[in-house]
Parts: sequence; C-alpha cells; structure tokens
Amino acid sequence: MKNIVLCWLLAWSSFHCDAAINWQQASLTYLYGTDYRIGDPKRHVLTLEHAANTSWGDSFLFIDHSVSTQSTHTTYGEWSPRFSLGKNTAWQPSSGLIKDVLLASTIEQGERFTNFLYGVGLDLAIPGMKFTQLNFYRRQNDIGANNYQATLAWALPFQVGGQALLYDGFIDYSSAHGEKATSVNFTSQLKFPIQSWFGVQNPIYLGSEISLWRNKYHIANSAALKSNEVNVNFLLKWMF
Repeated sequence: MKNIVLCWLLAWSSFHCDAAINWQQASLTYLYGTDYRIGDPKRHVLTLEHAANTSWGDSFLFIDHSVSTQSTHTTYGEWSPRFSLGKNTAWQPSSGLIKDVLLASTIEQGERFTNFLYGVGLDLAIPGMKFTQLNFYRRQNDIGANNYQATLAWALPFQVGGQALLYDGFIDYSSAHGEKATSVNFTSQLKFPIQSWFGVQNPIYLGSEISLWRNKYHIANSAALKSNEVNVNFLLKWMF
C-alpha cells in the first residue's frame, strides 16, 4: 500500500505544480458490506478521495483499502485528470447540452497491474444536477487485450420532506476483450448530511452505497463462479 500511495502523491503534486486551483474537496469514506463477489464476501473499505477543478481542467483521485473479515488486505486506486478545451483553447461549445469537451485520462493501479485509459470527456448541462460527466476511453490494459470503456458520473442533490439528500455515483461499461466478458458496474450512493448532530461545519454524510455488477472484473458469471453482484454497503463519509 505504501508504494501505491507514494505514486499517487507524486502524480498529484506534478499535476498541480502549474495549475491554479478553482476549488478542491477531499473526503474519507467508510463502507461495510456483506455481499461482495470474487473473494471474501464481507469487507470493510476505507476510501480516500480528492476532487479538484483547476485552471486547465479537473481531476479526481481515489484510493480504496479493503479489509475482509478473513483479514485479507487489498489496495486499489484511480487518478483521472482531464484537460479542458473550453478553458484552454478558443473553442466554445455551441450546444446547450454540452458545457465542455475535455481530453480524458485515467490511471488504474492495483496490487499487480497498472492500466492506462485515454479518450474524450463531456461535461453535460442537466437541470438539477450538481454535475454530469460522460467519458469515452480506449483502455491500455496491463493484463489481457486492450478494449473500450464508457463512464457516466453524476451528483443529484434533492430534498424530501425538508431533508436534504444527495444521490451520486457512476456507471462503467467496459467492452469484452479476448476471453474476458463485457463488464458493467453501476455504483451509487444515497446519503444525507449529519454534521449538525456533532456541531461541526464540514459535511458528514450517513447513508448507503449500492454496487451492481454484471460480470465483475470481466469474469463471466456462471454457476461455478458467480460474478454478478448486488451489494448494499453501510456508508459514513466525512468531507474536508
């Protein structure tokens, strides 16, 4: 885990050396679920996230550290910087739906692999949404053949009976390649702020994360190895 964290910190420092930061937000999330597929079903997960909007684009970073109830430890991270054409060229979007077009990239790093993704991203203007992003990638996989991926990410704040709620998440569609099956990951969080319970200013959220997988990790679901996942996690998130 130490090497993975060091790599992300070095990358993050390099990304910000010449960029003016418009805003940035970090968070720490604790999850607990009992229906994970592929490996131990019961796991505690601690996630560190950092999102930023800069003078030349935006960036999203997360690192997951998972500990199963059988004491198996795994670490996985992604860093997704995007370069804005709207901010850095004379081009401006003509469509009311498209706010910006970006050069999109992602680095995925696990314990035994590093994948590189590159492509095009769109920032979309959807009424009521805090943000909506759609990215199309070519995947350069460390293990197995290369393939393609589309990722939709969103955040929707709303209220029910005067209670503020936030529904956010992402959908990854990753195409089949070689002997690996098409994989779909639909992960979303529904949460509400509870910082007033503790008399603090920084947002604290309580809620749940629902993870739906079809052919998790590109492993075809079968009677012998079930890779389709429906997993509801307890969630506690601190923003800082």
